[in-house]
Amino acid sequence: MWWQNLGISPLEALWVVLSAIGIYAAFFVLIRTAGQRALASWSTLDKAIVIAFGSVLGRVVLGYTPTLAAGVVALTTMFVLFRLEAVLRRTRRGAYFSSKPILLMAGDQVRPAGLKAARIVEDELYFKLRQAGIRNFSEVALAVLEPTGDVSVLRRGELIDPVLLRRIEDRDDIPAHLLMPD
Repeated sequence: MWWQNLGISPLEALWVVLSAIGIYAAFFVLIRTAGQRALASWSTLDKAIVIAFGSVLGRVVLGYTPTLAAGVVALTTMFVLFRLEAVLRRTRRGAYFSSKPILLMAGDQVRPAGLKAARIVEDELYFKLRQAGIRNFSEVALAVLEPTGDVSVLRRGELIDPVLLRRIEDRDDIPAHLLMPD
């Protein structure tokens, strides 16, 4: 048969697809469980671990003896799943697929509840503030852990449009003098 020349049978291709779907789902659940912090900032060790994860995941998806055809099937499946997730994010139930921003600082006040929810310690927040060029807390209007894992630091000086804060659950804790009137 023609698929024997490709090095993969239809049944093996089905197993690659199912393995790719399983790994994608497991990765999705694990990242959601670990929280946005898992994506925030990576040390050298974190990067090495990600490379090792990629190797292990590739073996799981492709099977014992990887072939070009199995790789193409796995890659295509992952891209289809990625695209499907993007389409689902635009639906009414898309909120299940993305995290909400977490308020870490409101004005010059560090929010311990936000740090706890984000699984970030104060020293990591201070690092992000320094990266943003903050010299003291009085310069901060907001610090937010974004769904991407990045920390956004907004400086004082210009009023903040409340529309930019619409997915932040604790936005009522933001001092009114930092916000544009509705």
